[in-house]
Amino acid sequence: MEVVLALYGAIESGGHKFVCLIAEDKDTILEKKVFLTKKPKETILEVVNFFRQFGNLQSLGIASFGPIDLNQNSQNYGVLTTTPKTLWQGIDLRKEINSRLRIPVYIDTDVNSAALAEHLWGSANDVSNLVYITVGTGIGAGIICNDKLIKGFSHTEFGHIRIPHDLKEDSFLGVCIFHGNCLEGLASAPAINKRCELEEGRIPPPEHQVWSLVAKYLSFAVNNLIFTTAPEKIILGGGVMKNKKLITLIRQNVYDLLNSYVEYDPIKFDLENYIVHPKLGDEAGVLGALAIAMGLNFEINQ
Repeated sequence: MEVVLALYGAIESGGHKFVCLIAEDKDTILEKKVFLTKKPKETILEVVNFFRQFGNLQSLGIASFGPIDLNQNSQNYGVLTTTPKTLWQGIDLRKEINSRLRIPVYIDTDVNSAALAEHLWGSANDVSNLVYITVGTGIGAGIICNDKLIKGFSHTEFGHIRIPHDLKEDSFLGVCIFHGNCLEGLASAPAINKRCELEEGRIPPPEHQVWSLVAKYLSFAVNNLIFTTAPEKIILGGGVMKNKKLITLIRQNVYDLLNSYVEYDPIKFDLENYIVHPKLGDEAGVLGALAIAMGLNFEINQ
């Protein structure tokens, strides 16, 4: 009797590229392909054609840039809302793919998905409470508390929190089109590019003075998360965090900001294993999408 293996699809959709894979599970990836993000119709068609060649999939998970309406009772569930990627505003990515492949399609944010993957298989597989922060084109946070992803009427918008900004020290007004000098407006990749007058996709050398400012702002944000969510581990991912000196600056700043107030041994004595890089690296988002397709997010949310 022939054994038919269950296959799952996963997509990490971003402003620059769509990462797609077919897998039996995390350790058995059969095919992976990257598509450049173009206009919605063209991109979706390429993605759908990729998955069609594998026949019937069990289900498909999407780790998407946002904001997304994640309220399952909303008539706009799964729709990209006020994304700065204007061509994608109002696009229901989940529905578009579901209607073409006719399989169950599940969606969450890219950062929630990365948090899920790191919790299941990565740097935070030994704790129940964690925060995954991504710092790249945007800034976001996925928060897992008591093994459950935190969501309210929708996902969190951590990149748009306000942090101390001394205009005498730093006259830069920020790049966020909605809030100017929010965290994302001050410390994201586009903010760094504009501060340093660099082309998109380029970053300044590790010794550039801008990194001390970026570390300062990210440290304020991490400090606030420690006080508000009491995570057992904090993971810092995304393209900006590939500057290896940055995480060291953040650790030191956070330690100074906390000023010995928090009585938690990993913070007091082992900060290098408390504030960490993602073990899964750039694969965290798409592996989170795979976990969603496999139903593992429902498992931890029970």
